[in-house]
Amino acid sequence: MSDHTTEDQHERVIELLRGSKVAMLTFHDAGGALLSKPMATQDVDFDGTIRFIAERSSDKARAIGADPRVNVAYSNNGSWVSVAGTARVVDDVAKLEELWSSFTSAWLEGGPDNPENVLIEVDAESAEYWAAPGTSTMISLANLVKAKVTGTRIEGDNEQVDLT
Repeated sequence: MSDHTTEDQHERVIELLRGSKVAMLTFHDAGGALLSKPMATQDVDFDGTIRFIAERSSDKARAIGADPRVNVAYSNNGSWVSVAGTARVVDDVAKLEELWSSFTSAWLEGGPDNPENVLIEVDAESAEYWAAPGTSTMISLANLVKAKVTGTRIEGDNEQVDLT
C-alpha cells in the first residue's frame, strides 16, 4: 500500500465520520461485558481523536477509567465505519466551551463549567469502513433495485485503515 493510498484512506474515514453525528460507543463494563451507548460526536480531529461530551459519573466514563479499550460505530446514508481505539476522560473546560451547543444543553446540565461535564476522547488506532456507491438514500435505493433486477451484487468500498 502506498503512502498516497494511506492518506486517501485516512481522508475517506474522516469524511465518513464527519457525515455521521451519532455513534455507538462500545466499552467494557465492570464485569467485562460489552455495552454500547449512543453518543453525539462533538469533534473529529484527525490527528485521530474523536470527542464526545459525557458526565463524569456516567457508567461509560467510569468504565473507560478502568478499561480504555473502545469501539465507535457509525452508520449514515449507505456508509458504515467501525473505529477501534483507546479512550480517556478529559477535564478541559476550554475545549468543552468550544464544543458546547444547545443540543448538548438538552442532554447535560450546567454547561461547560459544570465539573460533572467532561470529554471522552477516543484515540483511533484502526478503522474499517464500508460505503455503498452513492451517498444519498435515493442512490442507495436505486443501486439496491438495480442489483435485484440484474442479479448482480452491489459493489462498494471496504477498507481497513491503520490510523496510528
